[in-house]
Amino acid sequence: MVLRIHNTLTDSVEDFTPIEPGKVKMYVCGVTVYDDIHMGHARSIIVFDTVARYLRYIGYDVQHVTNFTDVDDKIIIRAAKEGIEPLELSKRYIDRYFGEVDRLYVNRASCYPQASESIGDIIDMVQRIMDNGFAYASQDGSVYFDVSRVKDYGRLTNQKVDQLQSSGRIADDPNKKGPLDFALWKAAKPGEISWDSPWGKGRPGWHIECSAMIYRNMGEQIDIHGGGNDLIFPHHEDEILQTEAVTGKPLANYWMHNGMLQVKGHGMSKEEKMSKSLGNFFTVRDVLEKFDGHTVRFYFLNTHYMSPLVYGEDMLNEAEAARGRLVNNYRELQSYARTAPEGAEETGTIDGYRNRFREAMDEDFNTREAIAVMFEMAKASNIAMADRTMTRQAAIAQIDLIREFDGILGIMPEDEADDDSMDAVMSILIDLRKELRGRKMYDLSDMIRDRLKEAGITLEDSAEGAKWKRA
Repeated sequence: MVLRIHNTLTDSVEDFTPIEPGKVKMYVCGVTVYDDIHMGHARSIIVFDTVARYLRYIGYDVQHVTNFTDVDDKIIIRAAKEGIEPLELSKRYIDRYFGEVDRLYVNRASCYPQASESIGDIIDMVQRIMDNGFAYASQDGSVYFDVSRVKDYGRLTNQKVDQLQSSGRIADDPNKKGPLDFALWKAAKPGEISWDSPWGKGRPGWHIECSAMIYRNMGEQIDIHGGGNDLIFPHHEDEILQTEAVTGKPLANYWMHNGMLQVKGHGMSKEEKMSKSLGNFFTVRDVLEKFDGHTVRFYFLNTHYMSPLVYGEDMLNEAEAARGRLVNNYRELQSYARTAPEGAEETGTIDGYRNRFREAMDEDFNTREAIAVMFEMAKASNIAMADRTMTRQAAIAQIDLIREFDGILGIMPEDEADDDSMDAVMSILIDLRKELRGRKMYDLSDMIRDRLKEAGITLEDSAEGAKWKRA
């Protein structure tokens, strides 16, 4: 099996070959921490968490780095309104970020560099860019990248310089020589947070922090650079220019971009991307009051990561119901395995499911097709359990395979139903209930059944005896 990735740089799906055999360096642009993360952020976070999980599953040693932009105009403005220091505001939302992504069952990245902690590296990189003739200082003490020095600007968007349109993050500035020149270092305004530099007091531009963080933590080149597709221009285009102006080497061999989460309604005539600037966002914190993190992951992963996705509570309800079918099957398998007939494991069937799951993931991390394999497993095993043709060994093998798949997807509940001590307790309660029924003490027997139901455990009487499962 060969892993293939859609590379934005070439707009094609390519076989993946890491720079160093057995190792993958992946950098993903993080969030600007001036507010709680919203569901648009969550999509990118979950997508690249799943990518990292799968890369590790197939044997790679993965260095996964994602940053925090904790120095930014939005942070400065909001902190001033609240009467606190900008870094105090940033720390608040970094702490909340971790609390929320933990509830989304996101594995921690290898490290989370912050702009405010990378000032020395940023200044060093800006100086090197200037020394190599790709940047200039303005009279006010700002430093700008000179786009006219580059012949192939627009590689990711596949556009000529005169075709490029700003995403809104490029501001008019009389200090710039050209309209597409961008700030590497911004001269401080009165009262703003700032640091000393060779050009005077100031702070980093938006794009330079990522180039500097990658260079410091991962070296001159990385395998995969990821982020939302709204970052392609200008952010990722500018990262390429900055880094290559220093190293003379490609920044990343593969560029991955997830599709936007869109919102319809709220007075809008068409879908628009979820964005704080548009005021149409839904925070992860609020969504998790109604839906658990596994359901949110399922909602995102049941669509290919590059496809646009429309947000709505009805969509999450559908995801919850669909995921519920997989969860019910998993619990049925665990319950069934306790009383199933002995027999062969049917390794060929298990290997077939595993191979099809991997084929889906190897084709540009197609989680939707991977989840479809899990639904096929559930359908077939439900039939086999109903007619009791599935052996205990086969049931256990399928339970283990679901756990294996979920180590990548993170959509199933925590495993509790196979706890040996719980089995022992339930065996005692089932025997006690049977004894009470034999003595015609039905009120006590029913009380045990009802109290267990209140605790989320269902007892089912059958010809083979009573069985229990979690509701």
